[in-house]
Amino acid sequence: MELGARVSALSVYRSAVRAGPGLERRGLGRGLPLSPRSRRVRKRLKQSRRAGLGGCPAPPLQPGAPGPSPEVARGKPGRSRRGKAGSRSVPAPALPGQGPEVQGTPPTPVPRAAAAAAAGSGPGSPGVAAVLRELGYVAHSRQRGARLFQWMLAPVPPQRFLEQSWEKQPLLIQRHQPSYYQGLFSTAELDNILRGGCVRFGLHLDVTSYVAGVRETHNPVGRALPATVWDFYCHGCSLRLLNPQAFSATVWHFISILQEQFGSMVGANVYLTPPGTQGFAPHYDDIEAFVLQLEGKKHWRVYAPRSEAEVLPQFSSPNFAQTEIGEPVLETVLEAGDLLYFPRGFIHQGDCLPDAHSLHITVSSYQRNSWGDLLEKLLPAALQMAIDEDVEYRQGLPLDYLEYTGVQNSDMVDSRRSAFMEKVQSLMKKLVDYAPIDAAVDQKAKSFLHDCLPPVLTETERMLSVHGLPARWEDGGALDVEIPIKKETQVRLLHCGVLRLCNDENGMVLYYTTENSRVYHEEELKYLQIDPEFTDGIEFLLTSYPKYVTVDTLPCNSMDEKVSLATFLFEKGLLITKKPLVSV
Repeated sequence: MELGARVSALSVYRSAVRAGPGLERRGLGRGLPLSPRSRRVRKRLKQSRRAGLGGCPAPPLQPGAPGPSPEVARGKPGRSRRGKAGSRSVPAPALPGQGPEVQGTPPTPVPRAAAAAAAGSGPGSPGVAAVLRELGYVAHSRQRGARLFQWMLAPVPPQRFLEQSWEKQPLLIQRHQPSYYQGLFSTAELDNILRGGCVRFGLHLDVTSYVAGVRETHNPVGRALPATVWDFYCHGCSLRLLNPQAFSATVWHFISILQEQFGSMVGANVYLTPPGTQGFAPHYDDIEAFVLQLEGKKHWRVYAPRSEAEVLPQFSSPNFAQTEIGEPVLETVLEAGDLLYFPRGFIHQGDCLPDAHSLHITVSSYQRNSWGDLLEKLLPAALQMAIDEDVEYRQGLPLDYLEYTGVQNSDMVDSRRSAFMEKVQSLMKKLVDYAPIDAAVDQKAKSFLHDCLPPVLTETERMLSVHGLPARWEDGGALDVEIPIKKETQVRLLHCGVLRLCNDENGMVLYYTTENSRVYHEEELKYLQIDPEFTDGIEFLLTSYPKYVTVDTLPCNSMDEKVSLATFLFEKGLLITKKPLVSV
């Protein structure tokens, strides 16, 4: 088939309609007759429409809804109090390579056969850059995440960590290898970021102190310029850089890979603490925290949850006094190259020793990602479906039910009360039959895709994607603007986690991450409205990943639709080709 015979991507864009500020709704092949495949897809929509789940656009964050953890969640600063910093003078921070020597014998490196990402794990480690570079040769994006996670925890095997420590107890990994996390972030890089003039107090950087049991935030108004920031530091204040992935390409790359390992938002904050000081009060967080020590050293104390109610909490705690938290279950000094993990709900505090500053990055995940959070979405939808479909849920309450129910009647012995309780239990049990589990999971997936960082492309992926096309302005005109995808072109998804098909009230919707911002929720959730005729083609690409498939094997009705779908997804940065495209 000639290229000119296909439905052009331009015509698709011309038929697009705006769904709301910052959101795009694109139509593919509207008005085409429905095939049996499309009828099957539309039948699937019934559950979501009835449940009221999956609607577009995604609702805005509700006032008072829980935000990211104030200490470690990605890009969301905690509430601050203005105050006056102390006047005690302390030395300036040591730059990379100037920290204290670390004594001890390096452990046995993780074998390459165990994980390709462990290339940087031995003595004289080349650092994070080499690890990320090597991971670029791993075809499957989820395997990249698994291998990076393995390298981050080495020499502890991930399976052992998940069985023994994850959500259960702290884990300390002391490597005696100061260069293990070299290149992820540094004090010199923080100084360079400040000199760029884009950092603002409160939005990107917090200045904090914890002295004599009092936690204070000392954020001025306006830009965080080096002279002001380093003056705070020299007077004993800690610095917390929020959302470092917005400033550091390496941190962005690092946590964008890890987010496919967790299937949940991965965030990061960077903490710089002067010698002999502490920046934060004891508290617990609502995330799983991995503290990666980058420079210097820090004294940590970790305390078990104070009660069963504080095990794996939904929300972070207020600051605690020392008298409220008991004795630590783990006390250690982290040195460069070490890792400390503690689950949500474990109280923690870190302070610097007098002889060295500390720079660490906290990598966090699993905020609001529990069974309870899923059921919060599922149960209201299930109840509405039950009310719509089952008359038993619509029948009126007994006329006299107030006489034997409620707290004032809780000790009453009455057959009417017993029958009432049995009825409620019966309705609750029946509710399971109406639970739209897949639709509720899709709601969680939508939230995750909104939280996600945009993918970092390797040099090869960039060359094979829309970013590698030679389109340009030259000699008074635009050249090489055609996208020459043909039926024999081999394509695949960019990464496994860049898109997800969900149902909404009007049809199939494709949510995607390639146009997300590096700043947390700076952009609205991105989606495309997809005609059911194209859903099988997208599902085929999802199940084929990471293998390449030819465009003519896409299960669409015609060759025009196959080429049009591939071209459209390629233009959105969701597909790459096996070979670089050459304009015709």
